[in-house]
Amino acid sequence: MQQRFPEVLVRNDPKQYDELADQWWDPRGHFVSLSWIAKARAELIPAATRPDAILVDVACGGGLLHPHLEGKGYRHVGVDLSEQGPRVAREHGVDFTVRGDINRIPLADGCADVVVAGQCLEHVPDPYAVAAECCRILKPGGTFVLDTIADTRLARLMIITIGESLPLPGMAPKGCHDHKLFVNPDRLALACAAAGVPMKLRGLFPSILDFMLWFPKARRDVRMRPVRSTSVLYQAVGTKQPAPAEAVTA
Repeated sequence: MQQRFPEVLVRNDPKQYDELADQWWDPRGHFVSLSWIAKARAELIPAATRPDAILVDVACGGGLLHPHLEGKGYRHVGVDLSEQGPRVAREHGVDFTVRGDINRIPLADGCADVVVAGQCLEHVPDPYAVAAECCRILKPGGTFVLDTIADTRLARLMIITIGESLPLPGMAPKGCHDHKLFVNPDRLALACAAAGVPMKLRGLFPSILDFMLWFPKARRDVRMRPVRSTSVLYQAVGTKQPAPAEAVTA
């Protein structure tokens, strides 16, 4: 499918996800890099430890995580603000979707065995509050996995200045990101820890060789590699700690 851009290019406008909903699963479309990141995200998700375990996919988009959950044993619940994303997600296997604002996730405290927040924190005014919301709906002992973009000049250069300016397959649509919303790794780790989920962070970067082979269609996808630097794209994973004994008995 030939790439196209939404008619109204308002930076970070969520409407563009509805306008480009037909590209969620296009292997050469705007969102294909999100599928590569989703695969790397799934590698941090443990297998379910009980029947009917729930995984909540915050800002699920078109459900790109779903194929990579096969065999892990979760009911996949997606939450997304868009109109079209949840429909596309259900068409591609997501068990249940909720249309809602991730700043106030419309789910109960402690309802999820796993919460994932992939490539969404860099699109909200207060990503640290959204991270705390994700921790709120996570059960004690549950796993929180996220990935996002760092608030650095290098990230702005690579993601916006270069990435959104090249009319090439796989590039994010122009106006997709606002660098002012990029997420500080240290602040994010502190916000999650304050909400009871200490996180381990690592950088993530595409395989350059895979990327060079993907453009001429010599590869079907691009592997994302863990790296030490969190200066562009990074992942984090953590386990929710039990509430302090005094809080439980109070």
